[in-house]
Amino acid sequence: MGTSQPPGSGGTNESGEAPVQVAPPTTDGETTVTEEGSELERSIGLKGGVAIGVGTMIGAGIFVFPGLAAGRAGPAAAGSFAIGAVVALLVALPASELATAMPKSGGGYYFISRALGALPGAVVGISIWLGLVFATAFYLVGFGNYAAALLAEAGVPVGGVPVVVPLALVFGVALTVLNLFGTENAAKLQNYVVGVLLTILVAFLGYGGLDAVGVFGNASTPETFFPRGVMPMFTTAALVFTSYLGFAQVATVAGDIKDPGRSLPLAMVGSVVIVGVLYVSTIFVATSAFGSEALSRFGETAIVEVARAYFGNAGALAILVAGLLATVSSANASILSTSRAVFAISKDALVPQYASRLNLTYGTPHVALAMAGGPVLVLVALGEVEVLAEVASFLHLVMYGLMCVALVAMRRDEPEWYDPDFRVPAYWLVAGVGAVASFALIGFMQRASQIIGLAIMVAAAGWYKYYASDVRLKGVL
Repeated sequence: MGTSQPPGSGGTNESGEAPVQVAPPTTDGETTVTEEGSELERSIGLKGGVAIGVGTMIGAGIFVFPGLAAGRAGPAAAGSFAIGAVVALLVALPASELATAMPKSGGGYYFISRALGALPGAVVGISIWLGLVFATAFYLVGFGNYAAALLAEAGVPVGGVPVVVPLALVFGVALTVLNLFGTENAAKLQNYVVGVLLTILVAFLGYGGLDAVGVFGNASTPETFFPRGVMPMFTTAALVFTSYLGFAQVATVAGDIKDPGRSLPLAMVGSVVIVGVLYVSTIFVATSAFGSEALSRFGETAIVEVARAYFGNAGALAILVAGLLATVSSANASILSTSRAVFAISKDALVPQYASRLNLTYGTPHVALAMAGGPVLVLVALGEVEVLAEVASFLHLVMYGLMCVALVAMRRDEPEWYDPDFRVPAYWLVAGVGAVASFALIGFMQRASQIIGLAIMVAAAGWYKYYASDVRLKGVL
């Protein structure tokens, strides 16, 4: 057993700022109360937590991957998504235990910095800040593309003017401002958007599934399950795992979650299960409507053509609306999470603490939100966000692997304050497999993404050595 505050913990950065250290928080269900007053208001309930997890994950998996995955593995792509869900759960369980022990803003950064030390924490915290910026820019450009396609499908003339980037910029500004004027407003938008999105998807997949098994006509079950053998199912799992990268955003906003001991594990595990079922169902319905070769030729618009096959042009229009909502929910949750990552590393003096100032009227970290939304808008305006989106996946996988390592370290050291409401059974096995799976998936990524991701991590380590090498966080709550 260790101690709650190691001797000599703290230190200062180049500006003479020390980490904001407070006593273990007591939660009244609404606000985290510390010796120094209140932190962020806890305004997000269990439903909101699930909406953040589902809303962040559901975009790429449903609307981009069916054609690509079916082209690689055929109907066995459903097995690829199921494997991805299992790996995600192996990481979500350790993350849930750590989150109930440390329900603070920053999520993976916070866990790793307290279990493994300030240097790995700084590398993950700064990397995830940038990674979430990349991902948000990707989601906003996706929003612009869906909005443009929806206008074209509905016959709305735009006079030949390119509208993708302008629409993405306008909506990026709108979401950042919405988050500035209160987390509760952003959470309400997330709940509504994810609710409508799930309604459309469940209706579409429900009808398509019943049609495929012959309830509305002749059964049209998929071709041979393994048309290219078993191995493509596993290699395709590495491709589609990026669909599950959003569940940890729930932990990133843990400082805003009501009743964190109960809500955090349920939100993270529940969102992975919900999204996993939707992904597997989508592949079944898609490969029943068309063969995997035809789906592969459709590419990233495959799911739109599947909807058109079942419901005509109205179905295509509805699925485009769903795609639009999916990108809105992903971008909104990512802006919220990005600002909390900046807020957390700023409170720990790894970057200037000016960034962790709160707006006293709305209780939101307005500087951190600007440091999230500003770079996103620059990237959207510059374009070229697809490679950066895979870099974001690289950085998330590094964080996931280190979260599993952090759980083992925390169980080994057991600081006096470590008292999670949820404990992972067989934690060595679960965390070990989760870490190995996370790091192994990095090997299947493009070389450019690996190089850029490593360069960002090295730069983050360099910043820590220059600005905050005396800051110590290991074992400090």
